[in-house]
Amino acid sequence: MKTVNEVSKLTGVSIRTLQYYDKIGLLKPAEYTESGYRLYDDAALERLQQILLFRELEFPLKDIKDIVTRSDFDKRLALDQQIELLELKKEHIENLISMCRGLKLRGVRHLDFTAFESSKLDEYAKRAKEQWGNTPEYKEFEEKNEKRSKSEEESMMADFMKIFEEFGGMKDQDPASAEVQDQVRKLQSFITEHFYKCSNEILSGLGKMYAGGGEFTENINKMGGEGTAEFTHRAIQIYCG
Repeated sequence: MKTVNEVSKLTGVSIRTLQYYDKIGLLKPAEYTESGYRLYDDAALERLQQILLFRELEFPLKDIKDIVTRSDFDKRLALDQQIELLELKKEHIENLISMCRGLKLRGVRHLDFTAFESSKLDEYAKRAKEQWGNTPEYKEFEEKNEKRSKSEEESMMADFMKIFEEFGGMKDQDPASAEVQDQVRKLQSFITEHFYKCSNEILSGLGKMYAGGGEFTENINKMGGEGTAEFTHRAIQIYCG
């Protein structure tokens, strides 16, 4: 058995918080001493561990209580779900770190996280439909997009925008150089893998769209710096002949 003070030191949870968890019925001690002091056994500590994992995932206390006090609460299933959620959280944080590093390299003072919003995929779909709504390419895009989860969309768009960040780092080069042309090839391969088969004809049309103004141009320039969209467009036109 451990006292509330010992549990607090072991877990980093304040005594006041442990008392509050007891008060709301979230974490009851195993027993109380005659003097009213709380004592916690291994089962209580295991319950506390589950609570802290849910708190790390930003679950409200009321929801945590509903979960862990249910008669059919499955600890192993809950742990699997927590692992999955933590993996998604890790992926999201890594995406933000990657973007911030890119912004730091470009000397940007005001951080802008809009490049990783999944709404960019909606914009991509809208523009693709306007150009190729009845083509096999657009049907392929719709089929692939339907199979993606929200987290997969965000991760994919982060990788997609990363390609334009890399284009931004090449702006001082000749767009016809081997390195820049390899980057265009990388862009084409990414589109083929994640959206639809990207022929040179389609890629050429995309290049014009990237530099044509509006949200796409703005987001590309945010990732790679001013002029990245136009530079990418020129590189694509050379690649496509």
